[in-house]
Amino acid sequence: MESRKEKAAELKCWGRYNCAQSVLCTYYDYMGIDMETAKHLGNSLGAGMGNMEGTCGAIVGAGIVLGLATKDKGKASKGMRQIMEKFQARNGAVQCKLLKGVETGKVLRECPLCVSDASEFLEELL
Repeated sequence: MESRKEKAAELKCWGRYNCAQSVLCTYYDYMGIDMETAKHLGNSLGAGMGNMEGTCGAIVGAGIVLGLATKDKGKASKGMRQIMEKFQARNGAVQCKLLKGVETGKVLRECPLCVSDASEFLEELL
C-alpha cells in the first residue's frame, strides 16, 4: 500500500477537517463508506473528543477505520492497543491537551504530525 499519511496530514493543514476527520477521510474506502459520511462520522471527535480531555482525535479516527476495515473485535482491539502504544512512545502522550501543552506550555506534537503518526501506525495494520 502506498502511504497515505502525507495526505491525511495535508487534510488537517487545510483547516477544514479536525484530526479525526483527516484520518477518516483519508481511509474512507477501507471502511466501505463515502468520504462525506466519513467526514460526518468524525464531526465530534476533534480536539480530544471536543474538550481536549480525551484521546487525540487522530488516534480515535484510526481506531474507527481499523474496526470497520477488519470487522473483527479482537483484531481491532489488539491493533488499537498497538497504535496507542506506538503513538505514546513516539510523542510522550495520547491525550490531546498533553500533546498541545495546554497546562505545561510545551507542545509535544502539532496536530498535522499527530495525524501523520496515527495514519502511519494504522497503515502498518491494514
